[in-house]
Amino acid sequence: MNLLHSGKVRDVYADGDDLILVASDRLSIYDVVLPTPVPDKGALLTQLSLWWFDRLADITAHHVISASDVPAEFVGRAVRCRRLSMLPVECIARGYLAGLGLKEYEKQGTVSGVALPPGLVEGSKLPEPIFTPTTKAPVGEHDEFMTFDEVVDVVGRDTAARLRDLTLAVYARGAEVAARNGILVADTKLEFGLDPAGEIVLADEVLTPDSSRFWPADTWEPGRPQFSFDKQYVREWSATMNWDRRPPGPEVPTEVVAATRARYVEVYERITGEEW
Repeated sequence: MNLLHSGKVRDVYADGDDLILVASDRLSIYDVVLPTPVPDKGALLTQLSLWWFDRLADITAHHVISASDVPAEFVGRAVRCRRLSMLPVECIARGYLAGLGLKEYEKQGTVSGVALPPGLVEGSKLPEPIFTPTTKAPVGEHDEFMTFDEVVDVVGRDTAARLRDLTLAVYARGAEVAARNGILVADTKLEFGLDPAGEIVLADEVLTPDSSRFWPADTWEPGRPQFSFDKQYVREWSATMNWDRRPPGPEVPTEVVAATRARYVEVYERITGEEW
């Protein structure tokens, strides 16, 4: 195998005509990789993604060939995938107002050019889920919001419309399934690529704590920060540091690592109904 790319969390290897996508235990916030890993994180992300890919197959094609036909040292945290031409857009669906979307709304009343009603607060449920794409920045740089027209300029109108529709359909399915187990999906980020026939294919990860905000439904209350089953806990910890959100990131204390791992495990178990 040949290492093709090492991303914020995943490493991509070439293996013949296929790719081997390996999820590490690395943790990134604000597009900066922190020096402290979270044990089992890569395996948790991989297994939860595989669980979701199975439940989204009727909505969109995906890149997974096999989760077992991978090198022995990567079993559990790797998948054998189809080669795709990745599209240069981060596809984000939001059902609730939080994070950078909240900040953008507070400034302009919009997110990615989508106008929202006045009077919304942190954690508000949106009238309907919205498509809020961003650029796909290199490691160490920050993604920027894109309007739908800007996506059209990059990939063409038909592809942009298909990306929007698929993103919202995946979000709707994910939100519906998670809600049955008491989890709100506030937002989620997806990546898509084109196969040799030009079909749009869901790739990378899907509906994981690294790519989504998961909130417990029974404690959701607009107007304040929500308890999050994701890396928001690490973001909040980092806000107590004298750090400008640029590399290098700070070392993460043992107790913050342990609490983050516990949240990843809990949301995996609550969504899937399976014990980790």
